Amino acid sequence: MSPETPSGQAVARHGWVQALSTVLAGLLTMGVVAALGLWAAGATDLPGGAFPRVVTATVVTAVGGTVKLADTKAGLTVIPLSVALAGALATAAAFLRPLRHRAVASAAELAGWAARIAVLWLLGLIGLALGARQKFSISLGNGTLGDIGDLLGVSPEVGFEADVGQTVLFGLLWLAGVLVLALLVSPGAPLPARLLRFHASVRPAAYAVVALLLAYVALGIVVCLVVAATRGQVTQSLALILLGMPNLVWLALTIGLGATWNGRVHGPFGLPMPHLLDEVLRTPDVSTLNLRSIAAYDGRVWWLLVVNAVLLLSAAFLMAVRSPSHIRAWQHAVHLAVAFALAVLMICLVGRISAHYGLSLLGIGDVGGGLSGDLFLKPKLWSAVGLAAVWGFVAGFLGALVARPVRRRGEAEIPARSRRPA
Repeated sequence: MSPETPSGQAVARHGWVQALSTVLAGLLTMGVVAALGLWAAGATDLPGGAFPRVVTATVVTAVGGTVKLADTKAGLTVIPLSVALAGALATAAAFLRPLRHRAVASAAELAGWAARIAVLWLLGLIGLALGARQKFSISLGNGTLGDIGDLLGVSPEVGFEADVGQTVLFGLLWLAGVLVLALLVSPGAPLPARLLRFHASVRPAAYAVVALLLAYVALGIVVCLVVAATRGQVTQSLALILLGMPNLVWLALTIGLGATWNGRVHGPFGLPMPHLLDEVLRTPDVSTLNLRSIAAYDGRVWWLLVVNAVLLLSAAFLMAVRSPSHIRAWQHAVHLAVAFALAVLMICLVGRISAHYGLSLLGIGDVGGGLSGDLFLKPKLWSAVGLAAVWGFVAGFLGALVARPVRRRGEAEIPARSRRPA
């Protein structure tokens, strides 16, 4: 039986054992990245042996799940995108491995392979959601509040628990998005025969945009390591890299396009970002975060325009050289405009941050105003998406012109080495 057929050995190569390895690859990768990041952030010092539960809760939020903060006047909405990105890359690689070296696969075969993974992924999500819960007491110190607590024999408790229903729902949607994107981006992944006509228009653009996003993350890691080496902030830099690097660099990407985010920081805690941005947002009212507002504090922010232009033109060039030669420049422009607009839409949806916090004693009042506060960061969504479409269109057109002398000639929808025999 040929390995290119949707039965026999081909199906055997992506059965339940392979599905289990795919699920474990994603979850274990996220667990390791989250644990290292939280260790660097000092979470191992949490009372009550809460560290493993906090790691589990971090993985839950990374796949889109919800963790509720109990027994506090607090709420938190943030996705640790470094953890999510690492898990997505590991899951996608394991998902595609049994499908490599093939150009065509039936829709039923791909659906069956994805369904096996989804079933085991569902069980993993339920286990994570049930394990992501913990309560521990907070010391009131030696002042008046501490004396009251000792007298009454009480102390404020901080607790969290995952919402099982929302974790399962959004975790399955996260998995579906990863698997679909893996098929769209990988040039060697098989598609159903009816979808092969989209190979030339969708895959090069998807591949280029994903490469652009990963390039931003890589650039951010390099900058962070340089800062760590020159300023000695090793653990802080490591925590940022392992927990929130995409949150920061993809925010910078949208700001470099001209997009605007609204936000506010109030209280003793701040956003997981450089002090400059925290300073811009720490105002009595809602602040505007864009190139102009940041430039009032540091004019070097205008270099984001240059970085965006260079990396986006590079992505456009990459898209063009991976496309068949018959595709025209305006078509490249449209393809990149759509793909980049969708990418920025994703960034705006997953990059939001919202938090309000405060501790209560016996459910009455706030335990010290110094521990209360709120912070949030949200984009002007559709203006950001529109700007991304304009940037993508212009860059796609210019990239196609630059790539014209080096483009491949002739048809290239299906690599010749992996065509299915008639």
